[in-house]
Amino acid sequence: MSDFPSFLSALRPEVDETLERLLPDAGTEPAELHEAMRYSVFAGGKRVRPALVVLAGEAWGGAREDLLVGGAALEMVHAFSLIHDDLPALDDDDLRRGRPTLHRARGEAMAVLAGDALLNRAYEVLGREPASAPPERRLEAVRVVADAVGTAGMIGGQVFDLRHEGDLDGRAEEGRQGAVASLERIHRLKTGALIEASTRLGGVYAGAGTEGIEQLGRIGAELGLLFQIGDDILDEVGSSEELGKTPGKDRQAGKLTYPGLFGLEVSRKKALQAADRCLVLIEGLPSRGDLFRALVAFLVHRGS
Repeated sequence: MSDFPSFLSALRPEVDETLERLLPDAGTEPAELHEAMRYSVFAGGKRVRPALVVLAGEAWGGAREDLLVGGAALEMVHAFSLIHDDLPALDDDDLRRGRPTLHRARGEAMAVLAGDALLNRAYEVLGREPASAPPERRLEAVRVVADAVGTAGMIGGQVFDLRHEGDLDGRAEEGRQGAVASLERIHRLKTGALIEASTRLGGVYAGAGTEGIEQLGRIGAELGLLFQIGDDILDEVGSSEELGKTPGKDRQAGKLTYPGLFGLEVSRKKALQAADRCLVLIEGLPSRGDLFRALVAFLVHRGS
């Protein structure tokens, strides 16, 4: 199967089944918390990050049942990030995946707590599963995800994003150069870190070794950049139906984005450059190169 959307569609039921097993039942006390966690996790996400874990791990011969556990844990982390990102103190969004954001549906307090609970559940899962994995691999999986989430990763990127709201004034060349550097750092950390963790995690579970995991990490970093440039473009030109959230929010908030700094045409060229770098790295994979190339084409098409 060399069609990435078909791969994603076929894998999604397996990811959801794994999430069902790993998340507390909605009726388990405190029921309102567990229901809120499930409201966000089962809100219709594409499961791109779990798919990346599976794809990267299978490239090195990893067992799918092991990879699905790591993918499910990353999906919990992703859901946590979206819940908190939507809060009034951050992006203050009303829609996520085409329905009310969690704080609109269940209140801010429950949204904060559900996000916290999902992040902690992810670490619980990574630390104890899969039981068949050597303990050192489970420990490395926790480290990879913690690094991606923490102050040198996604959460740090969110802080830089807040710091640079309103920085789209690039009239002075010195100011523009600083804005470009800030933009690259924000995207590398806020979005790219978790994408890179996805490919690294697959390599960890598959026992790909230091060089293999590093190669997968570099692929993930380029995919993360490609993914975020596409998101920036869609925020400018997409509809609520395409995005599943309110379009134009980044520009209204004065956030640093690729189209805001470079315009749409140059942004698309930068996406193609990231795609080309990624394709070179994919050539060195032992297998699954066809699906990785299909993923690159899919991401390029998103922002076209």
